[in-house]
Parts: sequence; structure tokens; C-alpha cells
Amino acid sequence: MMLEGSRETMDPEIYDQMYNDMRKQLGLDRSIPYQYISWMGNVLQGNFGFSSVYKQPVKEVIKAPMKNTVIMNIVSLVFVFAITIPLGIATAVRKGSTFDSATQVLTIIGYSLPGFIIAILFIFVFAVKLRLFPISGVSSPGASYTGIKYLLDRAYYLVLPVTAMVFSSLAGIVRYVRATMVETLTMDYIRTARAKGLREKVVIYSHAFRNALIPFMTILISWFLSIFSGSVVFENIFLYPGMGRVMINSLMQQDFMVVLAMQLFYIILSLAGYLLMDLAYVLVDPRVKLA
Repeated sequence: MMLEGSRETMDPEIYDQMYNDMRKQLGLDRSIPYQYISWMGNVLQGNFGFSSVYKQPVKEVIKAPMKNTVIMNIVSLVFVFAITIPLGIATAVRKGSTFDSATQVLTIIGYSLPGFIIAILFIFVFAVKLRLFPISGVSSPGASYTGIKYLLDRAYYLVLPVTAMVFSSLAGIVRYVRATMVETLTMDYIRTARAKGLREKVVIYSHAFRNALIPFMTILISWFLSIFSGSVVFENIFLYPGMGRVMINSLMQQDFMVVLAMQLFYIILSLAGYLLMDLAYVLVDPRVKLA
């Protein structure tokens, strides 16, 4: 669905005729509102258009990259939550200790480094110097593994980009968890719980952390949404065949149907994230009721 050649290399009349036919075929001769309504109608039917670069339906173009992006982001989210929440609680409980000071210094350094710098440093150290992990790709070229070997091979190629994503995300979340926990631990009800003789673990996890989750949920969901859009940088640096690379290539080659479909994915993800935020408030604080 592209014009082969240009007006300079073809007969001008033939080119103009082909150009007009193409405009009618794509619906570009209609008004902008009509084009938008028509596109939305096709989307609701599962038709995202045709890629002018990949020469196939957009749905087929974005299927594999979307799967790769979702896998990488979900894996990184699991590791980030598993590290940041316990570490933030530990630093808040040990406020002023050597462990807290060292963690604060490291998080400040991590917070000040842009994600692409961290990715380049990880490539230089672990791929170029130590040669422990591959720089790019999702699996071994030419390999036809199945079962456990397939999962291990995919995991091996995910280690470096996921580690870089996790490392770049740790600082901000750890500092926020620490700040909310430090503020919560100074509340009167925490002193009352300790005065009643409750165990320290019960005070921290059943009383302090549960209440600290209320303000933490907002930053958590917004960060969850940003990590998907932020993975575009890591995908391009690690040449990871995800949505980020396809989107950049599509923008460079003006393949707007692919770009629109991917933007729609991020919009739906944002709406789902805010819905999840409202539901999470109800779970964390039973006093909150949804209308």
C-alpha cells in the first residue's frame, strides 16, 4: 500500500492517478472527523489498519513486540517490588544507622543517573568487559529450544536489560517507601501499639506499613505506568525487539498506523492503571468506598 517510485521517476499523470487512488483507498480524501470515526470503528472490530512499511496488518506487526515488552516489564516489576519495599521498610526502621546512611547515598547516586547511562554502563561492564551476558536479542540465534531450555535461554537474554531497568528504578521507590514509613512510625497509634506490648514485626507490618500504603499507592501506580513507557529507552539501547523499537522505527519511517496502535495500547494501560489505583485504595483502606 505504498507508491513505488516518485513523481520525478514516473510519468506525472500516472503518478497523480495512483496517488489519488491511494488516497481514496486509505480514506484520506475524507474529512478528519470522518477518518477518526472510521478508524475507531475499525479498531473496535479488531482491525488496526495496514502497515505501509512491514506490508502486513498492524495486528500482526505488533503481536510479537507487545509480548516481548510485556514480559520484560512484568519481570522487572516483580524484582523491583521484591527489593524496594523490604529495603525501604528496613531503612525506615533503622533510621540514622550506618545501613540507612549507606542506602541513602546509593539511592541518591542511582536517582541522579539517567536510565540510558545506567544501561550503557551495564553493557560496558557485563557484556563488553566481563562477557557474561549478550548485548542484544531475546534468544540464541538459530536455536530451537523447547520447554525448560527455551525458558532458560529467554531468561539469559533478559538478565541484562531487566537488571538495568530494575537498578534505574530502585532509588526513587526506596526513598519514597522510606519517607512514608518514617512519617508513619512517628504517629501516635504506633506508639500506642508499642506501649500495648505488641511485637515489633506486628507494629511495623500490620499497623505502620498498612497505613503507609495509602499515600504509597498513588506513586506506585504512576510509576507502574511510567515503567512501560520508559522501557522504550532500554529496548532501543539493548536492541530488544519490543514495542519501543518498533515505535521508534515506525515514527522514523512515518508508519502512522503502527504508531497509533501502540499509542492506543499505552492509553488503555493508563486507564487500567488508574482503575487499579481506585480498587487498591479500597483494599488498603476499607474506609474508602467507591461510588
